Amino acid sequence: MAILITGGAGFIGSHLTQILLEQSDEKLVSLDNFNDYYDPALKRENVKPVANEPRVTLIEGDFCDGEAMKRLFDEHDIDQVVHLGAYAGVRISVQQPHNYQHANVGGTLSLLEAARHHPVKRFLLASSSTVYGKGAGIPFNEDAPLGIPASPYGATKRAAELLCLTYHQLHDIPTVCLRPFSVYGPRLRPDLALTIFAKAVHEGTPIPLFGDGSIRRDFTHVSDICQGFIAALTAEGVVGQEINIGHSDPIEMRKLIELLEKSFGKKAVIDYLPERPEDLPVTYANLNKAEKLLGYSPKVLIEDGIQEYVDWFRAWHS
Repeated sequence: MAILITGGAGFIGSHLTQILLEQSDEKLVSLDNFNDYYDPALKRENVKPVANEPRVTLIEGDFCDGEAMKRLFDEHDIDQVVHLGAYAGVRISVQQPHNYQHANVGGTLSLLEAARHHPVKRFLLASSSTVYGKGAGIPFNEDAPLGIPASPYGATKRAAELLCLTYHQLHDIPTVCLRPFSVYGPRLRPDLALTIFAKAVHEGTPIPLFGDGSIRRDFTHVSDICQGFIAALTAEGVVGQEINIGHSDPIEMRKLIELLEKSFGKKAVIDYLPERPEDLPVTYANLNKAEKLLGYSPKVLIEDGIQEYVDWFRAWHS
């Protein structure tokens, strides 16, 4: 028996693999295709801490390959799935919608088909807060009507959720759709706003800020996200559910910049740019369901998390 972690060399996946090693006795299969969405060398660095662990099998492969996934499930006796792998990011999805559809919808379908032929006891989908779209009530409540996704990324994540719910209904696959909110921490992807802002402050170059800085994001530390996912692997009453995993305390982007200024000990230069239609004005997780079903309670304060991130950023860029 083993847990399959797709996107295992990525930001969240590499952290989850390490934490599961510490907190469980399960065998782990980390799957990643090491594509060039961002520098594959960063992903290879991410998995170095677990590369020689006997309970971890690192596989370079593509979860969109349905036949390969069926073989992988059989050969490694997969009985739990944490599907983190995806084309991520709002802005790039507007430019490359077909890539997002192929990976986020088609890839999820190939894994569900593999799970249909090789039954599993839990299938976790890493969805996204972007599924709430524009017009959703604040804070975002899983049981309230969704708005229209503001980007192809949000649309593909919602489509992946619907596939999971359908396969649960049709084939009794025990799916759970988890919706992470603005995840941050060490190993953060280079395309995300926090990384771009940190690099600008570090180098003394202008921060490209879309809008006036009043956009709010529910930043959630990667360690809290991982604990939510781990709880969902064994919790009762979660199958067939959609559950927010956030911090429930959104901050404005200008506040984020202030925290970076404090941590770096430098003043930021800001280049104000027009707002983008694909950006939601706020993300804000209602955590009632996560608290009730998962016992979830985020621990890391944004001030502490940003300082930890900046310490890692400095070490990495030195």
